[in-house]
Amino acid sequence: MAIKSQDIKNGTVIRIDGKLQVVVSFLHVKPGKGNTFMRTKLKDVVSGYVTERRFNIGEVLEDVRVEHRPYQFLYMDGDDAVFMNQETFDQVTIDKKMIIGEEYMKEGDIVEVVSDASTETILTAEMPVKTVLQITYMEPGAKGNTATNTLTKATVETGGIVLVPLFCKEGDKIVVDTRDGSYVERAKE
Repeated sequence: MAIKSQDIKNGTVIRIDGKLQVVVSFLHVKPGKGNTFMRTKLKDVVSGYVTERRFNIGEVLEDVRVEHRPYQFLYMDGDDAVFMNQETFDQVTIDKKMIIGEEYMKEGDIVEVVSDASTETILTAEMPVKTVLQITYMEPGAKGNTATNTLTKATVETGGIVLVPLFCKEGDKIVVDTRDGSYVERAKE
């Protein structure tokens, strides 16, 4: 399917040089001299790399229809994760390198799986932005070190490492940002 460059919006997925790119941001630019163009930031669906690209107005691009479906994480099988489709109950296997936030994923978590609608090829899987995890191990903090910005490493129940404030302790449940593994806050009971 074709789409003209002036019709792209945030979230539009296009195929460029055989790679799927999602439009992160766009700007319609009309310089004083010269032709009007679209300045875009594109994120590679598979690798996650963000690049900038210009398109002339009227340029024809290949539009790709993608589907977002909820899948439940069941278990790890080597370097692959096994998921169950929440609608059909079919099981699929996805390489853990294709999962955003994989190190903070625990059994039963619901992830959003993005697939190419025409080929049914799974492109990526993404954890929700925030998840609640329990601290299973913490490095002891220096005694008397109560500075507000001091952080220490903590291992959470999935085996991931999160930098947390010193007031946290083993057994605490914390909210983690799965995009970068950062501590957000203590979980409210």
